[in-house]
Amino acid sequence: MERFIFLVDSFSAWIGKAFAWCILILTVGVAYEVFVRYALRDPTSWAFDMSYMMYGSLFMMGGAYTLSRDGHVRGDVLYRLWPPKVQASIEASLYFLFFFPGILAFIFAGADYAGESWSYNYGTGEVSINSPANVPISQFKTIIPVAGGLLLLQGLAQVLRCVVCLKTGKWPEHLEDVEEMEIALLQTGEDELAMRENRDPRKMTAEDRG
Repeated sequence: MERFIFLVDSFSAWIGKAFAWCILILTVGVAYEVFVRYALRDPTSWAFDMSYMMYGSLFMMGGAYTLSRDGHVRGDVLYRLWPPKVQASIEASLYFLFFFPGILAFIFAGADYAGESWSYNYGTGEVSINSPANVPISQFKTIIPVAGGLLLLQGLAQVLRCVVCLKTGKWPEHLEDVEEMEIALLQTGEDELAMRENRDPRKMTAEDRG
């Protein structure tokens, strides 16, 4: 089970980080549009379509990656106070009650939505009505069921993570990843304090960090 969790987490991370490049394309495209619109008085006909496609792709395809890092919003006022086995049992139940039914509906509805888009214009695909550039958008709508499939796969890994926790009493470790700046700075400060005291930072207590 842990091997499967690791493989799915790694795959979700690869997909998420690959689509993270959309933010660079979005930034360059918007900057170019602002320049030609206000400096050259010659706005593009494609920038708006490009902007929502890049942002939408980034948002949708990053969902499984965020789930693998336990990064989605959680109302943990009570959750964080429970022992790991209680957390795992509640979380696994909620996955089957809400997550999987919702994701399956999302996949099937998204597949129909994408299929209709590809059938437009005698099978050549739908184009955007938001600009005169006739930007194809069928491939963008196909991202909906694909993102749903990735979330479903990651959801299976999360359920197995719950099973491991129920067996061992502790949550499996997540893959190491980038940290928020304040967390990185805090860890750096703890490491420097440990070095000054010639102590292993992993053995520091809460009082030492205080």
